[in-house]
Amino acid sequence: MLTIGNTQLKLLEKLCNACAVSGDEGEVRQIVLEEIKGRADSVKVDALGNVLAVKKGTAKNRLRVMVSAHMDEVGFMLVADDGEGLYRFETVGGMDVRHLVGKPVWVGRDHTPGVIGARPIHLTTADERKKSIPLDQLRIDLGPGGKAKLGDRAAFATKFQRSGPAIIAKALDNRLGVVTLIELLKNAPPNIDLLAAFTVQEELGLRGAKVAAHAFDPDLAVAIDATPANDLPSHDGEENTAYNTKLGLGPAIYIADGSTFSDPRLVRHFVETAEAGKIPYQFRQPGGGGTDAGSIHKERAGIPSLSVSAPHRYSHTAASIARLDDWKNYAALIHAALSRITPGLLLSERE
Repeated sequence: MLTIGNTQLKLLEKLCNACAVSGDEGEVRQIVLEEIKGRADSVKVDALGNVLAVKKGTAKNRLRVMVSAHMDEVGFMLVADDGEGLYRFETVGGMDVRHLVGKPVWVGRDHTPGVIGARPIHLTTADERKKSIPLDQLRIDLGPGGKAKLGDRAAFATKFQRSGPAIIAKALDNRLGVVTLIELLKNAPPNIDLLAAFTVQEELGLRGAKVAAHAFDPDLAVAIDATPANDLPSHDGEENTAYNTKLGLGPAIYIADGSTFSDPRLVRHFVETAEAGKIPYQFRQPGGGGTDAGSIHKERAGIPSLSVSAPHRYSHTAASIARLDDWKNYAALIHAALSRITPGLLLSERE
């Protein structure tokens, strides 16, 4: 069983405060490589920047199980210099432009501080205030003399903090998965060959996972991620029946999402594991979105795949909120389910 304590919280803080916007994941990749050094039988960084680590088990007739967690986060890329420290930018990954005005950011490898600026309310008309500000009217402002390079990434400048049972940070999607996979590699179940893929460019279309799955050619795969909790009260005061996950109900097991129908054998296995171990869990409601499993399951001749996610609120914004107990149960379920996997699982009927 994986333990989530102060050591893991400090590692999560370090990972969340690092900047790794899609396509520029080096800062998180370096932390991962430092943490798993000496913990795997082999470690390599592939052509796209994925970290691929293998920890062989000791049991006979072991399945090759790929576990994927993406290192990248949503953010911005500087695309034009308007002078005097002002830069035009494009978003990297899915974001709502309405959330961006006034947000502090870190730019480039040196984390140069800046802010996403727009005209203040005093200088706008009543008609303008009824509309969202288009992206092409926003600028990242580094201040007079502020310098950056075109192509530099920028990430939200939100520092990790605890608030009672809650965790508040940027990039909980998917640093929760990254730290969990690091701990899984350090405590690998002996009954499987663990193929750990710390992937890149998930937010741009599951790109790194496709390459990693082709290289690993696993028997099955589990994508571990974070998923939005749409659990706030509805605007009219009625019960919210449109949630996809809720905080406090434990890890979310996927049956289907926008890119994958999960392998039903894996769904059953994880549900049975949770119920046997009295680990709280919930089903992630079908709908849009997707995880690395969306590209993994289509590789080679097809790879049985499942997604398991930690719920968090305010995904793809400057700050998300998750609960420590959900993370603990998420880590416990993943480790317990992998520890119970046998070759017979894939010999059973899919339905």
